[in-house]
Amino acid sequence: MKTLLFITLMFVTTGYTGVIDSFEVTGTVYYKSRQSPMSRVNISVKGTGQNTVTDINGKYKITLANRQAILVVSSVGFKSQEVVVGQKRVIDFYLELDESLVIVEEKVEAPLIIGPSKDKSINRIGYKHSGVPTLGMAKAEYYQGNNQVYYQEPNLRHNTEEYATIHENIFLDPTRKPLSTFSIDVDAASYSNVRRFLRQGRKPPKDAVRIEELVNYFTYDYTEPEGDDPFSVYTELSSAPWNPEHQLLHIGLQGHKIPLENLPPSNLVFLIDVSGSMNSPNKLGLLKSAFKLLTNQLRAQDKVSMVVYAGAAGVVLAPTAGNQKQTILGALGQLQAGGSTAGGQGIKLAYKIAQEQYLEGGNNRVILATDGDFNIGASSNAEMERLIEKEREKGVFLTVLGFGMGNYKDSKMEILADKGNGNYAYIDDIMEAKKVLVNEFGGTLFTIAKDVKIQIEFNPAKVKGYRLIGYENRRLRDEDFNDDKKDAGELGSGHTVTALYEIIPHDSQPHSEYIKSIDPLKYQKQSAGRDTGYSSELLTLKLRYKQPQGTQSRLITSTVGSEPIRLSATSDNFRWSAAVASFGMLLRESEFKGNATYALVENWALGAQGTDRQGYRREFIQLVQSVDLLAQN
Repeated sequence: MKTLLFITLMFVTTGYTGVIDSFEVTGTVYYKSRQSPMSRVNISVKGTGQNTVTDINGKYKITLANRQAILVVSSVGFKSQEVVVGQKRVIDFYLELDESLVIVEEKVEAPLIIGPSKDKSINRIGYKHSGVPTLGMAKAEYYQGNNQVYYQEPNLRHNTEEYATIHENIFLDPTRKPLSTFSIDVDAASYSNVRRFLRQGRKPPKDAVRIEELVNYFTYDYTEPEGDDPFSVYTELSSAPWNPEHQLLHIGLQGHKIPLENLPPSNLVFLIDVSGSMNSPNKLGLLKSAFKLLTNQLRAQDKVSMVVYAGAAGVVLAPTAGNQKQTILGALGQLQAGGSTAGGQGIKLAYKIAQEQYLEGGNNRVILATDGDFNIGASSNAEMERLIEKEREKGVFLTVLGFGMGNYKDSKMEILADKGNGNYAYIDDIMEAKKVLVNEFGGTLFTIAKDVKIQIEFNPAKVKGYRLIGYENRRLRDEDFNDDKKDAGELGSGHTVTALYEIIPHDSQPHSEYIKSIDPLKYQKQSAGRDTGYSSELLTLKLRYKQPQGTQSRLITSTVGSEPIRLSATSDNFRWSAAVASFGMLLRESEFKGNATYALVENWALGAQGTDRQGYRREFIQLVQSVDLLAQN
C-alpha cells in the first residue's frame, strides 16, 4: 500500500503527462480594423483534418488533445494567422485584410512549366491567358538545368469572371400584356457570390446580382402541402416598402419534405475539375472539404462514381456503395490540380457512367464541381447543351457547384444547370458547403416536382401596371405555359420558392412614370377600368408541374383578392423578402429602387428575422451594414 501511494505521489509531483485528457479551446475572431466579430471564419488544426468555423457572433469552440497543436485561422480576403495552443484555453484572433486580394483583379499564381530545352513550343499548364492585364506586363523568368528549361510565367493581375447580361424587368400594362409567365428558380448561387465580393470590400458587378436568387437563398415559413400536390401555394399582398403608392405581391411555394431515410436511392457521379485553374485553397481545397461533407450524408443504398478532368478525363473511383466512406474519401484525398481543362470530355464520360449505373425510380445525377473555366474540345457550346438536355430527358439530372474567384464563369455554369434540370450553387466557404450539401441535402439532390411554371393573369380593372422582380433569365412565352415539351425549373424536397411582383394599382395617380403610353387602339376596346365581373379579384394565379419521372403536367389554379393588408400586419416572410429584394435593387442601382436606402433595408430586415436558427438572416443584416459603409466611403 505504501509503495502504491509513493508511486502515485511521484506521478503527481513530477507532472507526469503520459495521457492528456482532451480539452476545449474557445474564442472570438474579429475584423481588426473595425473591432467587429467575423462569422464563417475557418479554424483548423495544422497537419490534421480537424476544423471548425465561427458562428454568427464570431465565436468558435474546438476540442483538442495536444497542447502543442497549432490553430490556423483563415478567411478569404484576410491574412491567415497561426498560434500554438500551449496552456491557453481562450484564444481570440484579430484578422487584417490581405491587401493583395482586396482589388478588382485577382492575383493569379503563376505556374511552373517544365519541358525539354529543344522544344520551343511549351505546353502551358495551370491557367489560360484571357482578358487584359491591368498592371502591365511583368518579366518572365527562365531557369536551365539537367537539360530542362523551367519557364516561370509572370505574375499578372487578371479578372476574367463572366456574368450574363441582365435586362431588368419593366412595368407592363395588363391591357396590352395581361399574362406574366416564368419558370421557378431555386438556385441561390448569386447570393453567396455577392457575399464573397462584399467580404472582400468590393461591390459586385451588377450582372452578378440576380435578385430572385438573393431572395431564394433564405427559407420561409410556409404551410406544408396537403393532398396530392407536392407543394403548397402561399400569397400575401400589401404596400411596397420602397414605394408606398405601389403594392407588393408575395408568392411562395413550399415543397413537401421527404425524410432522409425515405429518399430514393441515389446514383451520383462526382465530376470534378482538377485543371490548373483549380489549384488554390478556395477551389480544389474547399471542393474536397465540401465533398467530404456530402459523402458523410450517403447511405448504403446510394452509390458514387468519380470522374476528373484536366488535360483529359478519367475515372478515379468506380461505382462504390455510399457506406464505403473511407474508399470515397480516399479517392477525394488523392486529387491534385494541374493541366488544361477538357471539360467536354469529362461531361460526356460522367453521363456515360450515370447511364450505365442508372437506377430505375432512383435519383440519377451528375454533380459538376468547377470554377467554370473549361473548354469543351471539338464540341460547341450548343452541342454540349444539347447533350445535357438529351440526358435530362433520359432521367439524369445535373447539379453544378461553383468554386473560386478571378476566373469564375458564372454565366456558363448557370446555363449548364438550367439545361440539366438541376440546381446551381456557389460555394464560397465551408459553411456554405454545409448549407447546400448537409442542411439542404434533400432539396439539393432530390427533385419532387419538375418543369414548374407560373402564369399570372392580371385584372385590368384593378391593376394599372405590374413588374416581376428578378427572374429575367427565367421568363417564358405565354404559350409555353401549356406546352409540356417546354422545360422549366425543378423543386427539391423541402425547398421553398418565392417570387415578388410590384403592382401599380388602377386607382393610383392618373399617369405613372413607369407606364409608357401608346395611342388608343382603333380596332380593339381598351378594357382598363371596365368591370369584368370579377371586381374583387386582383389576379388569377396558375401553376403547372410534372412528377419527377412524369411527362404530363398537372394544373393548379387560385385567385388573389384585391384588398391589401397593412404593411405592419404582414408576415416575416413578406417583410424579409421585400428587404432582400430592395437590397438587390440597390446593388444593381435599379431605376425601380424607389426611396430605398441601405439603412432602410437594415431596418426592414431587423424587424423580420423570425427564428433564424442557422443565423443566415443575421449574417444578411451584417452584409447590409458592410455595403452601407462601402457606399458612404
